[in-house]
Amino acid sequence: MVQTNKLLNEHEVNNLFSRVAPRYDLLNNVISLGTQKIWRHELFNQLQIKPTDNALDVCCGTGDLAIALAKRISNGRVTGLDFNKEMLEIAKEKTKTIGNLFLVQGDAMALPFDDNSFDIVTIGFGLRNVPDADKALSEIYRVLKPGGQFVSLEMSQPTNSIIKVGWKAYFSAFPLMASLAGGHYRDYQYLKKTSQQFVSAHQLARMMKAVGFKEVHYQPLNFGAAALHFGDK
Repeated sequence: MVQTNKLLNEHEVNNLFSRVAPRYDLLNNVISLGTQKIWRHELFNQLQIKPTDNALDVCCGTGDLAIALAKRISNGRVTGLDFNKEMLEIAKEKTKTIGNLFLVQGDAMALPFDDNSFDIVTIGFGLRNVPDADKALSEIYRVLKPGGQFVSLEMSQPTNSIIKVGWKAYFSAFPLMASLAGGHYRDYQYLKKTSQQFVSAHQLARMMKAVGFKEVHYQPLNFGAAALHFGDK
């Protein structure tokens, strides 16, 4: 079992995301210097989407990835799931004119869906904040249809020693940047630590294979600061 939340319990993490929700989108763009949009674009370059697909975005947060899915699945259905009510309230405002997108409050480790329900499952920057990433991956595998696609966009660990030095220096400044932009220093100190302590891209690929995913491969982003992982059921 990979426990990514060693610093806070599930209730405390939920409260943290309630606090960061109002500025979540702004701070993500400020702190990532806009690169998260490029990363999502690369995700969709590689995902094989049909207009009639039924898709699930786990840990959907304020809905950006789910919205992007819904725009590409014009005759299908997209479900966004998150455990935090405040994040979902913001997502509801952003998605109220999107007729094929539905939001659900729920637990990534106990997805409230039947087996073999979705053609596509995505998760963006969510696995590292789930108490048991193995359980979340197992649940994602369960609800995917045979032949379905899974993709994870997540922070990772650079392997190049020079890049790693810069990566650590950047994350040292990460909470201060967030506080200057209106965030809570301690909240982003925690998010910094979950990013730094999460498994490497190679380890995450092994975890995906262990729960049953096939054709598992990954693409490092920004010299390994993040990674896209792909797998089929």
